[in-house]
Amino acid sequence: MNKLILNRLNEIAGGLSIDPHSIRLDIPESVEHGDFSSNVAMVNAKKLGLSPKDLAEKIIIEFEKEMPEAIESVHIAGPGFINFRFKDDFLAKKVLESPQAKQDSVKEKVMVEYTDPNPFKVFHIGHLMSNAIGESISRLIGYSGKQIIRANWQGDVGPHVAKAIWGSLHLESKTDEMPEEYWGRAYVLGNVQSESDPVAKQEIDEINRKIYDRSDEKINEIYDKGRRQCLDAFEKIYARLGTKFDNYFFEGIEGRKGQAIVDEFREQGVFEESDGAIVFKGEKYGLHTRVFTTSKGLPTYETKELGLNREKFSLYPDLDQSIIITANEQSDYFRVLLKVMDLVYPEIATKTKHISHGMLRFASGKMSSRTGNVISAESLISEIKEMVIKKIADRDFSKSETDQISDEIAIGAIKYTILRSSIGGDIIFDSASSISFEGDSGPYLQYSAVRAASVLEKARSAEQKNSGEIVFPDKVGILERLIVCFSYTVERAQSELAPQIVANYLISLAGAFNAYYATQTIIDNNDPLSPYRLALVKAFRDTMEQGLFILGIKIPTKM
Repeated sequence: MNKLILNRLNEIAGGLSIDPHSIRLDIPESVEHGDFSSNVAMVNAKKLGLSPKDLAEKIIIEFEKEMPEAIESVHIAGPGFINFRFKDDFLAKKVLESPQAKQDSVKEKVMVEYTDPNPFKVFHIGHLMSNAIGESISRLIGYSGKQIIRANWQGDVGPHVAKAIWGSLHLESKTDEMPEEYWGRAYVLGNVQSESDPVAKQEIDEINRKIYDRSDEKINEIYDKGRRQCLDAFEKIYARLGTKFDNYFFEGIEGRKGQAIVDEFREQGVFEESDGAIVFKGEKYGLHTRVFTTSKGLPTYETKELGLNREKFSLYPDLDQSIIITANEQSDYFRVLLKVMDLVYPEIATKTKHISHGMLRFASGKMSSRTGNVISAESLISEIKEMVIKKIADRDFSKSETDQISDEIAIGAIKYTILRSSIGGDIIFDSASSISFEGDSGPYLQYSAVRAASVLEKARSAEQKNSGEIVFPDKVGILERLIVCFSYTVERAQSELAPQIVANYLISLAGAFNAYYATQTIIDNNDPLSPYRLALVKAFRDTMEQGLFILGIKIPTKM
């Protein structure tokens, strides 16, 4: 639908000396203002020596000379916005077309790297944020028809592993403890002792060297077992979250290839020696200095990252873009890394994009943790799940249904809270409001989709007639107008890599459906409009299902 307007605006742009790249559409906050709105007159007025309203009038005059048949009216609003309204009969028919993912004729290949938990450390709420954002961005891009490669970069060597193994050698094992909890506690012990006990620090440094060299049989045995346990535990979390990775990259494998890159480009002057270490002097580029090889000859995370990014494009030579998702705290680090990549592998640097997200904070203060100050994803999901189980305790669900439904609602509540806001900011998580079945929450969206499915099932049970020619209403409401905006909403979210655009749209859509449900009799064999209303409910359900899929949120069978 938006293409009808955009194509017409592009046709008249040249004649009015308007920059075609400045033409864009938005959905007005209120449907009373129209179905689409453009600020093209406000953007171009000054350079053309006109007021925004005068330019808007000129645009409308030209637009109406060959106005698309589906459009009812075009008018100026406010300081110079141009609002477009479609005809009701056009929308009534358009709304019954199921939304379809775009299929590009030429498939681009995009790798999205996200989550990135480290074995021997806790899978914490930061990983949960990265996973929710990365999975949704992957689905957004994939919805456009591009090929998505989901990647996971994990630190299976390094000081944190040495600290965990040292901790395991000094920690009493508990047979009833989950492996990830055990290794989380072992890491905390090793980390604390490395900062307070010089002897422990020396021992940890030696373990770190042995891990990297694979030179100690006992350390190798502990390391191999712990690594396997942690990776297996991560897989269980990925399955619950609905993520399946295509490639796993490891510091102990791909990361080892980075040292050769540093050695090669040190000779070319990109890196230099400083106090026995090999560093990149970022100050030359308005950045800061970072160490790439320690004075003990060990590669740092930066060096391993170089090995990773070269390996991505070696594995996929036709890769069009690599997107990396991390927390904001790594933004400065990535500015330096991307500058280094620009110097050593400029083609890779131009195809690499870094997206950073904020932290998950709690409205009621910090949750308790058995592994230091880090809150595990498992503990958050479990806490919210228990709250959901109490909330649905009066439902006639079996034990297995309760377990599955509460899990899907809890994860949906957490994901929606993360995805409803712009990616860069911190998220305030309120446990009680996150599981509300009304208002701005994931469960509200899930409940609306389940309610629509229930209406459709009731119609089937009542043998409601929904075949033959559908009688369309003379007027359509907010629900229809929102449904037909779905494809445009997704396109905008794709272009901005902004899942919150879809999340906020779905909340408006669910509100419109529930208002419609409350005021309309949908199933009535004696009402000629009943088949249309049922088809509208199905269109809502289909749209909500695709929207929630993009957010990575499952729809329970019951609620």
